[in-house]
Amino acid sequence: MINISHISCVIIVKNAAETIVPVLESLTAFDEVVLYDNGSDDGTQDLAKEYPNVNLVEGAFLGFGETKQKAAGYAKNNWVLSLDADEVLSETFIEGLKELSLDDHCVYSILRSNFYKDREVKHCWGKDIIVRLYNRTKTGFNSNKVHEHVVVDGMDVIPLQGAVKHYPYQNISQFIIKLDKYSSLFAEENKGLKSSSPLKAFLSSNFSFFKTYIIKRGFMDGSPGLVIAFSHMATNFYKYMKLYELNKTIKNGVGNGN
Repeated sequence: MINISHISCVIIVKNAAETIVPVLESLTAFDEVVLYDNGSDDGTQDLAKEYPNVNLVEGAFLGFGETKQKAAGYAKNNWVLSLDADEVLSETFIEGLKELSLDDHCVYSILRSNFYKDREVKHCWGKDIIVRLYNRTKTGFNSNKVHEHVVVDGMDVIPLQGAVKHYPYQNISQFIIKLDKYSSLFAEENKGLKSSSPLKAFLSSNFSFFKTYIIKRGFMDGSPGLVIAFSHMATNFYKYMKLYELNKTIKNGVGNGN
């Protein structure tokens, strides 16, 4: 069995005042929670300072993969439980972790339920399985700016028991803010590497809405399902349009000898 004092929780955060308290409340059993803040100005840092097990670190956002990797470097333990600033662990998860025998050649995944406000979204998002517990001397996050993940090449993936609840959005404005951020990161990461066009943006975005709302039965999630499906559509449209514009800028710059 593992003493969870040998595990450091690591979270990157910016402006998470609406969600950070229940997250940190669920982590009081851990000796160390590294909170890597990317410039919060909504009181997140003040809330975090109320918890004696939180090691508050300030630093720049470099893209999700690089930032999570950098944040893990501040942990005092080699075993890192990487969490988002809107994920809440259950007591059963903590107790299951205490019963675990960790293996350096394995990584461990969580089963996450996703919510819009306090309503579980069962169709658009459903549950997802994500590797989150790993030994940082053996592996770590890749450098993807978006859709980052722990590298698991040659390692066994073991599921962790217990609920993890994810509260990514508290209002519609947050969808708009995130889709702008994620589409920009996608375009920046793929400029000069992937082709794009207005037609691709149009077709991809419309298929994304159809897939989310019809194929995955997002309509059964009520009004949140419509908001999520439209957000997926907008994200796909803007990420390919932004990539199209960046590629044109590169092409014109080369053509002009700049």
